[in-house]
Amino acid sequence: MMMRLRAIRGAITVDRDEPELVYAATRELLSEIIARNGVDLDHIISVIFTVTPDLTSAFPAMAARSMGWLDVPLLCTMEIPVPGAMGRCIRVLLHVESDRKRAAIQHVYLGSAQSLRPDISEVRPAPESHPPRQG
Repeated sequence: MMMRLRAIRGAITVDRDEPELVYAATRELLSEIIARNGVDLDHIISVIFTVTPDLTSAFPAMAARSMGWLDVPLLCTMEIPVPGAMGRCIRVLLHVESDRKRAAIQHVYLGSAQSLRPDISEVRPAPESHPPRQG
């Protein structure tokens, strides 16, 4: 199968700006993205994390490191403070090698972040069966 570069988006919110909540939410989001898309750790090219300006207690990338993503390039950035934007939100953009067609990629929005993309927030069955593998 031909592998292509694919981007997978996701977002999740936390109730409070506490490191353990940021780490737990980030791990939940990454785990769900991996499971829904059957991504193998070796096929993750890079990950960009963004947080809203009200999240300053922890780097979400540390959650990925705790999951064993030791040789994946990770970047954390802060979003611009747009009035009325959703608060306490962690967003992620994974760049992966995948044999899936673009339309088969499942973006993941959990918790309150579902309102950011209600058109794709519902859990959909995977169009292709790939067991998730780590490493």
